[in-house]
Amino acid sequence: MAAFALDPEQQKWCAELRTLAAERLRPLAERSVPSTEGRIDRPLVAELGASGLLARLFPERGRVPALRLCLLRESLAAECTEAETALALQALGGYPLALAGTPEQTRRWLPEIRAGRAVTAFALSEPEAGSDAAALTLRAVPDRSGGWRLSGEKTWISNAPGADLYTVFARTTEEAGARGITAFLVPADRPGLTGRPLDMLSPHPIGSLGFDGTPVTGADVLGGVDGGFQLAMRTLNLLRPSVGAFAVGMAQAALEASLAYAAERRAFGGPLRDLQSVSHQLAEMATRTEAARLLVYAAAEALDAGAPDVARRSAMAKLLATETAQYVVDAAVQIHGARALRRGHLLEHLYREVRAPRIYEGATEVQRTIIARELYR
Repeated sequence: MAAFALDPEQQKWCAELRTLAAERLRPLAERSVPSTEGRIDRPLVAELGASGLLARLFPERGRVPALRLCLLRESLAAECTEAETALALQALGGYPLALAGTPEQTRRWLPEIRAGRAVTAFALSEPEAGSDAAALTLRAVPDRSGGWRLSGEKTWISNAPGADLYTVFARTTEEAGARGITAFLVPADRPGLTGRPLDMLSPHPIGSLGFDGTPVTGADVLGGVDGGFQLAMRTLNLLRPSVGAFAVGMAQAALEASLAYAAERRAFGGPLRDLQSVSHQLAEMATRTEAARLLVYAAAEALDAGAPDVARRSAMAKLLATETAQYVVDAAVQIHGARALRRGHLLEHLYREVRAPRIYEGATEVQRTIIARELYR
């Protein structure tokens, strides 16, 4: 399939996803706000499981195709960002398990994750190790039992502190940089594990985790001892184009809202759309959104095909899509005027939601560094 065209079956699936999100997921999310803002919306996660959407993230065999994941995230984001984000966080926390879990780990946790009964989280970032993830300092100290004790802090962790299962990245070999990090599956009820929520601009739950001698064993290791950084990068590389798809979905929602508003709102003797300044702004928003969408689809197809330039394509897709979404949402707020700033308005929500993707899973500046490095490879 050409990167610039979805076939009729894919178009139909996207339309069905938008209908599902609008009719079943959005009403559920709206009933929960504001009681769950900043906290996990478990009924919504359960509905994602009941509707089969989480099962699509974690097929019984193989991994979800990157393009399919992008279409899923874009379609949900265009109708209900809360549902999209809940699904994406399950993917982020659960993919290390899907990619590298032992048969025992997989049997124990994947059915619960697919059903929406177990909420996951990806615990990589630390107070002094965000974009430079290889600099993390959470220590895994060997103990007498043959396992380890985790000591340190994680922060900016989506779904913390309310998740049921954390994929935690800790240093097992000192002075080894990226080669000395191990990934552990850590259930939330482990001794010594505590957490606190952070009051953030982004409406989804984010928190910090503390580890005070938290015990882990060889049975909790994912991807082998000292293989954690590679597993983290495999997970992020798989998800990076789909972060762009999330951004495209938000941009599309803002564009559609602006088109409708500009057609019905009258000013200076006619509808807003008749003002050249507004119509040209809408044209720019639509063009940038479509360009970002095509770059995301191309990156996803490259990943599915095993192309050698996936790192560059994925970084370009996330960079352009997240920066575009910020621009489009901001422009949409300007077109709507003061009403878009009211708490509860779609654009007020999107304005808060759209900022974080330019930072998480590789900030804009990191994407530019990756692209520049790949140009000279």
